[in-house]
Amino acid sequence: MKGTGRRNSPQRPNLGLPPPDNLLDGLVISHLGQGLAVETPDGTIMLCQTRRRLGDVAVGDRIRWSPSDDGMQGRVEEVLARSSVLVRPGYAGKNRVVAANLDRVFIVIAPSPQPDWLLVDQYLAVCEFRHIAAEIIYNKIDLAENEAQAQTELNDFVRIGYPVHPVSARKDIGIIELKQGLHGHCSMFSGQSGVGKSSLTNALLPDKNLRTNEISERSGLGRHTTTAATLYHLPEGGDLIDSPGVAVFGLAEIKGQDLAWCYREFQAHIGHCRFNDCRHINDKGCAVREAVEKGEIALARHQRYVKLLDKLAQPDTVWE
Repeated sequence: MKGTGRRNSPQRPNLGLPPPDNLLDGLVISHLGQGLAVETPDGTIMLCQTRRRLGDVAVGDRIRWSPSDDGMQGRVEEVLARSSVLVRPGYAGKNRVVAANLDRVFIVIAPSPQPDWLLVDQYLAVCEFRHIAAEIIYNKIDLAENEAQAQTELNDFVRIGYPVHPVSARKDIGIIELKQGLHGHCSMFSGQSGVGKSSLTNALLPDKNLRTNEISERSGLGRHTTTAATLYHLPEGGDLIDSPGVAVFGLAEIKGQDLAWCYREFQAHIGHCRFNDCRHINDKGCAVREAVEKGEIALARHQRYVKLLDKLAQPDTVWE
């Protein structure tokens, strides 16, 4: 993607006093009340607090921690460099880290509710901006009827390199192939309410509730105390961050001049526009518009780009 300096570095600065020596490695797998469930390399789960200077510590973060004197709890002392972060707008204009070190986001759609293609484009734009691979899951295919329009839209995504997985969690269709796509990756599902994200998660993690209780009990907080995102190890390999409270992540930190680069099929044409500040709408000499007119870029995708660009231009837009 063209340009430099647009993204915040995933590296976290080292602030304040240096962490103590002889720290232990860990992986943040869940938030537990005011603490974190941290998994050690041998599978032990510890309840850890964090140093305030560290700021947000997210599920998926690889950290270093120190045990308490009695060895029953710990404290996160350092957050290691992140390969990626996914953020969403929070309170008072501040962004919150949803998950760290993701390398796949699976966008789930279904015949019902009717797919919100603008929302799909929003997800894809964020993933392009964050250098996180994105794939599309078309769930509930057993309920699909007269889906010519949906198939046309999906073909547009396939044409520009986004894999599409037709599945049915209810009928166990395509689940084996989906597991293969999840293998070896740290992934997350995202999508509209009602598209079946929970059903998919349960199909992939039949022991999810047992694992959730285990995390709570082994961290010393009793049962049913996990909140927000939780990282699960998939039986066939790979990790899945289940974040039921985060159905949508907004275009946090993306500026208007960035958005065109977040549409991957635009990228080969942007450098050929007559003007460097081309917005790719009605600008003279716009190579992107010419590609749309030639059918090299899907008209529907360009129309949605214009809508997202308009939203970015409105300072009071709230991304839910």
